Amino acid sequence: MADSSSTLTSGGLIRPMVRLAWPIVVFQVLQVAYNLADTLWLGQLSADAVGAISLAFPLVFLLIAIAAGFTTAGSILVAQYTGAESDASAGLFAGQTLAFVGVLATLLGVLGYFYTDPALSLLPSDPQTTERVIPLAADYMRVFFLGLPFLFGFYVFEALMRGSGNTRLPMRLMFVSVVLNVAIDPFLIFGFDSNPLFAWLSLSSLEGLLFSLTGFSGYGIEGAALATVFSRGVASLLAFYVLFRTPFGPDVRLSHLRLDPENVREITRLGVPTSLEQSANALALVVLTAMVVSFAPPVVAAYGLGNRLISLVFLPALGLSKATETIVGQNLGAEKPERAERAVRLAAGAAGGVMTGVAVVAVIFARPINAVFLGEDVPGAAETIALATDYLRIRSVEFAFIGVMQVVLGAFRGAGNTKTAMVLSWLNLWGVRVPAVYLLAFTAGWGATGIWVGMTMGHIVGAVLAGAWFLRGTWKESLIEEPVGPTPSIEE
Repeated sequence: MADSSSTLTSGGLIRPMVRLAWPIVVFQVLQVAYNLADTLWLGQLSADAVGAISLAFPLVFLLIAIAAGFTTAGSILVAQYTGAESDASAGLFAGQTLAFVGVLATLLGVLGYFYTDPALSLLPSDPQTTERVIPLAADYMRVFFLGLPFLFGFYVFEALMRGSGNTRLPMRLMFVSVVLNVAIDPFLIFGFDSNPLFAWLSLSSLEGLLFSLTGFSGYGIEGAALATVFSRGVASLLAFYVLFRTPFGPDVRLSHLRLDPENVREITRLGVPTSLEQSANALALVVLTAMVVSFAPPVVAAYGLGNRLISLVFLPALGLSKATETIVGQNLGAEKPERAERAVRLAAGAAGGVMTGVAVVAVIFARPINAVFLGEDVPGAAETIALATDYLRIRSVEFAFIGVMQVVLGAFRGAGNTKTAMVLSWLNLWGVRVPAVYLLAFTAGWGATGIWVGMTMGHIVGAVLAGAWFLRGTWKESLIEEPVGPTPSIEE
């Protein structure tokens, strides 16, 4: 075991990895809490509203992914310069990433607002889905895109802080943001008229009084988007204060926000493959969603509900993946490639073991977990819960493979091999998952079960290919040429 003096680049690996990873896992849990809060409250509104956010998510993610790749580039550069003890370069690239992504997010937000209706019109859908679900998805997406710059401010902050080895501050700010979102969600969705929160708290008289005074009956699904945008905006303001007014994280100054073409080229060189990877992933989700919406609304709702729950399953693997990215980046910057490789092997084994345990829990408790998110009196709830239960149990087969693949992809990104991560990710989705879903659900006539089984196959094949490429050992080279100074320490 590592002792308390261990850092990311010296001493034992277990303790610093755990200290880096657990706040990332909690951060991701809180990230998913945004989506689950929306799902929980909108599930009290209607199953169609749950289906609407399942349609909206991949289309929203398609544009978000374009800018998200550049946050990863910032994290990689900050990690490697931190490992090389070049604080000035780490701060400079942190500022350049923040400015570049801010401009990009603003442009994408405007584009997304006008792209909503054309994008949704391309989805081949069941007539009932077209009439009932797609208009709700459009309402949600337009509000979400207008708030995109606020969301990205915090995304960049988290990536830059993680690259420097500080994962606790982003976790704390995310907690503030989630609490705010959960608190205002029911009021923006339902207002003071038939608000289920008041019903649960047996405060019908207070509800009636507030409604009589304000007449506010909520914004429905748009209220869920407004709650997310507002709470993320508050978190972004706090994040900027931390970056510019405190000693935590990279040393960012206002002068670093003036974009330099040479630095932007370096960010784009690393960021473009990750953006293409995530955009292709998002496009694959759009294609998969287009297949799903050709089924009846209960299948659409079950797919959305199941995916929300499976996003929780990803969290341990994602936490270890991001921790591995930082550890690999700092150790390669410190010219310690063998230590970087040991960290990857340790993280992959831990991820596989944890995810196997999660799979057992998912199989046993699939139905009661799904039942939490739909009210018993909501139309279509029973059928949706049954379908979502089958989905969760079938996909549990791939959970251990998810853990291994995510850790290895994190290692490639931390080393700057973003093209390798991109290709492996593409093979997972476009080479296996998308064709498998089509062949099983439509060609073989398995229906909804074909969707569930096809979705499961991608990570199994992807993990095998990623592991084989990792064993070649060609990824262990630093991006930078800096003299190595004293060993940086993870935050206490």
